[in-house]
Amino acid sequence: MKRHEKAIIIGGGISGKLAARVLSEFFKEVVMIERDQESVRPVPRKGARQGEHLHALLHAGAHGLEELFPGITEKFYESGALKINSTKDLAWFHHGVWKLRFDGGYTTALQTRPHLEWHIEQYIKAIPNVLIYYNHNVKNYFYNIEENRITGVEVITANNSTKTFIADVVVDASGASSFTTNWLKQVGVDIPQHKVEIGLSYVTQLFQLPENRSRDWMIKLIYPNPPHEKIGGSLSKVEGDQYISTIMSYEYEINEKQVLENEHGFIELSKRLPKLDIYDEIKDGTPISKTSVFRVPHIIWKRFDKVRNLPAGLLLIGDTVCRIDPVFGQGMSIAVLEAMALQKLFLKKSNNLQKTITIFHKKIAKIISVIWNMVVTEDFRYSGTSGKKPIGLKFQQWYAKQIFLLSSEDEKVYNTFIKVMNLVKPMTILMKPGILIKVLAMSFRIE
Repeated sequence: MKRHEKAIIIGGGISGKLAARVLSEFFKEVVMIERDQESVRPVPRKGARQGEHLHALLHAGAHGLEELFPGITEKFYESGALKINSTKDLAWFHHGVWKLRFDGGYTTALQTRPHLEWHIEQYIKAIPNVLIYYNHNVKNYFYNIEENRITGVEVITANNSTKTFIADVVVDASGASSFTTNWLKQVGVDIPQHKVEIGLSYVTQLFQLPENRSRDWMIKLIYPNPPHEKIGGSLSKVEGDQYISTIMSYEYEINEKQVLENEHGFIELSKRLPKLDIYDEIKDGTPISKTSVFRVPHIIWKRFDKVRNLPAGLLLIGDTVCRIDPVFGQGMSIAVLEAMALQKLFLKKSNNLQKTITIFHKKIAKIISVIWNMVVTEDFRYSGTSGKKPIGLKFQQWYAKQIFLLSSEDEKVYNTFIKVMNLVKPMTILMKPGILIKVLAMSFRIE
């Protein structure tokens, strides 16, 4: 197979690493430019402030990751990640009810984001034609205005010198704060976008908990019942016999400064959850980390697939395209699905490079569209949420609510919902006649 010469990837986060893995098959050289320093062990990165908080890899993401990096799942477990039964070991309080717990045959790896990302990086480092430049920061694009083509990047190194990289394609995987959007505006490129203000804040702390033989779960989720409840939380066992607890709120319901100033601020905050289960666990635990705060004022989807005059040679992926509401744990899995889509396109030898890039942006728009609609349907349960509402919002919210309630008593409905939530099956399977009848029956029962 004939390979292209060189690809440049801006950003060494999860999306950047996944892109490097895929492009290493189709380019003679892949250069990844990362502004953070090299990690020697699994620790949160400065450039990924959200990395200190609870993350989840959904089933579709886990399957895709294993396909891209054969054996990585076992590496997770060998180094401390916990293998759990996704439906039996999860205790989930959602919209005022506890979901059923049963053995559905699904497994999930519980681990911190740094642990997962570090293992991916070890695989990337073992690929001979991938070069990683740490402590390097992209300053500008090289742009051929006559051809409307990006040909490379200008980079500032750790010692403040300038370096030039020229390539066939430049991939921006640097995330939501990417400079590309402003750069494109400067050269006259308008980017349509969807933006929804959600006022989300995250507060997280690590704990060691005393042994408790009655603890029959590995991860516990206490979600708010909107619109009146705005605070939710989670407690999950992770590697190193530690527990990570994250408390989130919509409409900035949490006073973060107050939590940080109080030595026991996080534990006190857990009392405000809809259930006291997490408080009852951590009140006797030992905090083993500082309290971390992360804000997501809005979610945004930049429609690069609709830009007619996007410069050739520029490919965008991950949070650079769409930052989704992290409460639903879909971000990393979306990145994996996008990488898999990119790989499939490059395997179609009939496509030239620019055609592959153009089609890729349209492909990932289809991936994002369904998930975006699913997420904002829930976000708009709060009156403080602002932005463009999906068509048929009220019906979607009503129907989803019935599914949530049925998931507390009907194993078949919950099992179907799990497949949708984990991005394994389309939402349409929740509209099959058998489930539709149960939804209608539930609504009559409630009324």
